[in-house]
Amino acid sequence: MMKLKLDEILVGKKMEPRYLEYNWRDVVLYALAVGAKRDDLMYTYEKYLKAIPTYGTVPYWGTVNVRPYQWMPLPASMLANDIIKPTISFLNMDHEIIMHRPIDPIKGTFQYQDVITDVYDRGEGKGAVVRTRIDVRDEAGNDVCTNYSTTFFHEAGGFGGAPMPKSPVQIPDRGPDVEIDDYISPVQNLLYRLTGDTNLVHVDPQYAQKMGFETSFMQGLCSFGFACRMAIGALIPGEPERMTRMAAQMTSVLFPDTPVMLQLWKMGEGTAYFKLVNKTTGKAVLNRGVFEWRN
Repeated sequence: MMKLKLDEILVGKKMEPRYLEYNWRDVVLYALAVGAKRDDLMYTYEKYLKAIPTYGTVPYWGTVNVRPYQWMPLPASMLANDIIKPTISFLNMDHEIIMHRPIDPIKGTFQYQDVITDVYDRGEGKGAVVRTRIDVRDEAGNDVCTNYSTTFFHEAGGFGGAPMPKSPVQIPDRGPDVEIDDYISPVQNLLYRLTGDTNLVHVDPQYAQKMGFETSFMQGLCSFGFACRMAIGALIPGEPERMTRMAAQMTSVLFPDTPVMLQLWKMGEGTAYFKLVNKTTGKAVLNRGVFEWRN
């Protein structure tokens, strides 16, 4: 199994086209699931509503309101899962979203299809990484956003593929320019699950333990959405439509009922680097993050 040329087998493979219908309640639910507060009325009240841009990541793991129906998330990276048949859980390594236009916050239909673009080899016993791309369009066929994501499979390295490129983001060797505290509630994973990520590892403690974890834990894209909302508040308050790109590595598991801190480094006009830190352990949950916006 380890000698399979995974890159030759997987690159270019696609899932079937899918459709996700949403309305303002889904947009508000997402905002609450990524920590929107009582006074964040532009994210929670339909009269003033704007969508947090990372709502555009929902199709990646989405099962709610999705056609054709699927009971568990099935991104293109799971095509590798069918071949590797891992005995322990796969992990998301990073995510990037590029915004082409603001998301209509009242209602719409996302049209999307995800494709495997790259498979990287970390070496024998060190695993493999599958990279996918999802182009999300609206009902008129206009590009809304593009998602790139990488998924790590512990048991698939050593097939002779290309190594994974390193991130170009280097967090400055100085204190952050901005620090913002927040809190992952005891039920945050359950709330975020309602947006569509019904992966069992985030809700079922016994299943999570079977997959090698202490208990069920937070969705990486929930942390990603937390960081997006917090960065907008610090850098472009009240104007989420100005965000153009966000990317970060997912570097440690985060559990509910945990205080977090977003650290931001301003890197020039329209660009900031960031970390999302677990305040209990001091570990970065998201690292080598970049947030970009239009001026």
